[in-house]
Amino acid sequence: MAEVPQPPLSALPIPGELPGLCLFSTVVFPLDVVSVQVNRPRSLRMIAAHEGESALVAVFFPRDPEAQDAVEAADLLPVGVACRVIHRMRMPNDTVQVVFQGLRRIRLREVLQSEPWLKLSVEALEEREPRGSEIDGLIYRCMEMVDALVKAETGLPPEMVNVLRMNIAGGGRLADLIAAHLGFPVEVKRRIVGTEGVRERLQLVEEVLQEHLARAQVEGDVARKTRAGLDARQREHILRAQLQTIRHELGMDADGEAEVAGLRARVAEAPLTDEARKAATRELDRMAGMPAASSEYHVARTYVAWILDLPWALPARPPVDLARARAILDRDHAGLEEVKERILQFLAVRRLKDDPRGPILCLAGPPGVGKTSLGRSIAEALGRPFVRVSVGGMRDEAEVKGHRRTYVGAMPGKVLQGLKRAAARDAVFVLDEIDKMGSDARGDPSSAMLEVLDPEQNGAFLDHYLDLPFDLSRVFFVATANVLEDIPGPLRDRMEVVSLSGYTLQEKVAIARQHLVPRVRHEHGLAARDLVLDDAALAALVEGYTREAGVRDLQRRRAAHGRQRAVEVACAASGARTRPLRVRARDLERLLGAAPFEATERLRVAQVGVALGLAWTPAGGDILPIEATLVAGTGQAKLTGRLGEVMRESFDAALSWLRSQAASLGIDPEAFRRHDVHLHVPAGATPKDGPSAGVTIATCLASLYSGRPVRADLAMTGEITLKGRVLPVGGIKEKVLAAHRAGVRTVLLPAANRKDLARLPVGVREGLEIVLTSEARQNVLAALLPAARTAPSPVRGRGTTASRPRGATTAPPPARRSARPRG
Repeated sequence: MAEVPQPPLSALPIPGELPGLCLFSTVVFPLDVVSVQVNRPRSLRMIAAHEGESALVAVFFPRDPEAQDAVEAADLLPVGVACRVIHRMRMPNDTVQVVFQGLRRIRLREVLQSEPWLKLSVEALEEREPRGSEIDGLIYRCMEMVDALVKAETGLPPEMVNVLRMNIAGGGRLADLIAAHLGFPVEVKRRIVGTEGVRERLQLVEEVLQEHLARAQVEGDVARKTRAGLDARQREHILRAQLQTIRHELGMDADGEAEVAGLRARVAEAPLTDEARKAATRELDRMAGMPAASSEYHVARTYVAWILDLPWALPARPPVDLARARAILDRDHAGLEEVKERILQFLAVRRLKDDPRGPILCLAGPPGVGKTSLGRSIAEALGRPFVRVSVGGMRDEAEVKGHRRTYVGAMPGKVLQGLKRAAARDAVFVLDEIDKMGSDARGDPSSAMLEVLDPEQNGAFLDHYLDLPFDLSRVFFVATANVLEDIPGPLRDRMEVVSLSGYTLQEKVAIARQHLVPRVRHEHGLAARDLVLDDAALAALVEGYTREAGVRDLQRRRAAHGRQRAVEVACAASGARTRPLRVRARDLERLLGAAPFEATERLRVAQVGVALGLAWTPAGGDILPIEATLVAGTGQAKLTGRLGEVMRESFDAALSWLRSQAASLGIDPEAFRRHDVHLHVPAGATPKDGPSAGVTIATCLASLYSGRPVRADLAMTGEITLKGRVLPVGGIKEKVLAAHRAGVRTVLLPAANRKDLARLPVGVREGLEIVLTSEARQNVLAALLPAARTAPSPVRGRGTTASRPRGATTAPPPARRSARPRG
């Protein structure tokens, strides 16, 4: 810093007219010494015309910093500084280096001339130093902030504070010194030099110091953190270099280098996308600078290995052979003709139109009907790998879209894991039990599944772990579900539902003969001659020991035979051969015990107040027996069996309709007031609800109040209204199949469900008498036996049946009455 001039300089007389100089990039303060390089022609002429070393010059500053020249009073700020030229030196580039010493502030009155140089009329300003606590406080705060700036390591010399304290001759002088030597911007310096009042000047300096101090503190914090990070990285780099040298000397680094080189060669040869290749190369570059024992090295190696193991390329496949696909489906699945036909249609469209986008198949039906095995057959028909992933119970979104690479154990989601196992980008991918996905605080996997199954999105599926787009559009997705209502609407909208209702008796026998018996032999180590069942035994096994839509329980019953036979074969003498076990129908009770369903049917007889309804469950259709009894009372009603609100409302509607029709049905109206009715639906531990039991309840109550028994070989379904109309219900195919399995001969269905009869298997339609009704009265007349016939008839007996009521129709008429197998 230049030495501060002595105070007498401020007392030098200032003439009223002075040559002028406009400084654009430099500011001169009173009593300050500044070196200025003069290069403008007008200014050079002025310096040349005033050769004296003590020549006085009026220095002013432009209003517009971008101005090229300023020769008018309006172009200049009103306050400038009278300066003395104390030294000048001509430079080689036709410029003059002039050293000015500021004297006093002056005010511009007018521009007297602009050529050949500026000549100005000026007025010297008197500097009056105010006194008081306010000025002292401003001076103190300014000094404290200067001290803080010096300590904040802003580049200011430590002796700055001492120099300021030694040269304080007043607040105005302090403000000028701080503005001149603390690196303020030129615009700020011009504002300060142009401020006449000392108080206003100190306040302006205080504001600027506050801004500089705040900025200096932030920059200081950033600089300290940066230095700390650089020091840590430098230290780590040095340690890594030393460790690498030590490992190299000990011969321990060859394996890591060889592994990285091997991975680089695989990356160069693999058919990766550009983004995947860049990501793998970036991770390999990081691995090259890491010790092989570090956790980061293993994380990077696992990531690169995942990229290399995924099937990025699309293999060439021959066109779909529909004849071969039909043969495979028929070989693996007995029955299910509509389902197989729909799958063949789907494959035919894929053959004709090579478009990756298309509907996602959702096979919906009860457990054990072959949904997953159908997916396996589709994969074999297409000649593609098969992948099955169970999504039932999945609650974490990361199981679908993967974990983010923020910890060592992170991995991709189940979708990419399955494709890695299949090693093909066009695999047949079965998402099992998609209706059982849940959600919790960790996310909603069904929402993440939208990106997987939506043809508009899965072309660039983004797994969180991989963080690279992966094309899933060529994957053949097949979802399976038991209950469609449990699948979220947006997800169900992206799938085409194919329903699988269940198997008939003949289909189950064929499945057992073709698939289950050979599987049992294989699983228990038996030869073909060791276990033989004829068709009659299989039919008796199906009818007497299983009541399900699928064949899983049948598989378990067959496994019991296999275990017993395995014991006999294993206990035989070494090398001796046992006699073949030929199981006949009469042997089942000895091997498996009493048939539970056969025993139940023997006890089912026509009774008063007992009617058979049909219900739909997630496991398929089922029969629903409804019982009612009368006790002396006052007309109260009691319902048991864990009935839901809809079923209770059906009881109320059925009872009200029956009371309105009492006279026409031969019921004493007083019976409703003299007796209490108790209606019960067995299996009380199972919740039951739905409107389809309405006509069954009405028939049960009509039988109870009229004293006429209900046919034991008849079942019905339908919703009832107060006027006695029978409304359509759902699940007709499942319910009719359940009636067929239970040995029912006649089924009463709502007339509005006629359209559902086409979906019934031919064998079921021929083996059942299906009566369509539109009025509850028709159901009652068709189901009730005459009151005179009190002797109950067994289910399987021919018996006398009620004549078909007027208005009821049979659809479709059976071509023949097929014999019903026992069981």
